[in-house]
Amino acid sequence: MAVHVILGKGPIGGQTADELVALGHRVRVLSRSGGTSTGTVEHRAVDAGDAVALRAATADADVIYNCANPAGYHLWNQEWPRMASALLDAAESAGAVLVTMSCLYGYGPAHRYMTEETPLEAVGHKGRIRAGMWQEALRRHEAGRVRVTEARASDFFGPHATANAVFGERVVPRIMAGKGVQALGDPDAPHTWTYTPDVARALAVLGTDERAWGRAWHVPSGPALSQREFAREFARVAGVAEVKVGRLPWWLMINLLGTFQPALRGFAETRHQWDLPFEMDSTAFTAEFGVKATGLDEAIAGTLGWWRGRAA
Repeated sequence: MAVHVILGKGPIGGQTADELVALGHRVRVLSRSGGTSTGTVEHRAVDAGDAVALRAATADADVIYNCANPAGYHLWNQEWPRMASALLDAAESAGAVLVTMSCLYGYGPAHRYMTEETPLEAVGHKGRIRAGMWQEALRRHEAGRVRVTEARASDFFGPHATANAVFGERVVPRIMAGKGVQALGDPDAPHTWTYTPDVARALAVLGTDERAWGRAWHVPSGPALSQREFAREFARVAGVAEVKVGRLPWWLMINLLGTFQPALRGFAETRHQWDLPFEMDSTAFTAEFGVKATGLDEAIAGTLGWWRGRAA
């Protein structure tokens, strides 16, 4: 039985663990706080930046999944370099495949429609960090030192996508209650959204199919919808009247709220993702592995069902 080790127990790490267990794999989840182990998932408390502890906890791993993230954008410069280096070293030492969960920041503001062939031309520090992580991983892969692959997704919605998701706790519960919401940037700019269970399913594929290794892949995602259109679809599936969609001023989001929540200031670098069209093509994944994005109605219904369960 293969050993699959997941770093991070957040919205993606937890669902990836469930997906791998369903496929019959032995699963271990590493996180700073640890957790209660069950008959199917082992939990250990490990700091991802502690290279020695990480190597010990992954020594028997066949596949390592990087589903971790620093607690806020303001910590990326401090935490990602040591975490990324420790993960690569651990995978190389164990002879394990390293699957990294990533985003679209590395492409930078010059690109409105992104495929896996789009150049990594980020100009902001978060985008450069993400691009650099992949470039170093690929360098080691091409040198024959470690096998790597990377999943890139757009903005999450779905089960467990809460505080850090645009269509999370700030928006979805209000739509369910028939209340108006505020959009970031242009509410009518087309935008790709990625359903969290689709991310978990994609990661499980990338970790277990050698065709995936040595390149990055976009997670299967549905057609782009503006925030106004997305809110309208949520209201329709929820069975409530269409809600009003306003616009949250950037000065309020970044300058005022960012004074009390430093992580919000990080949105300044990604304003282009909300002020302009931001579309991701994920057809390569579907063509290669036969995995499609969950249908929009099913994904929204799954999201609403999770939020209703959480409220109960």
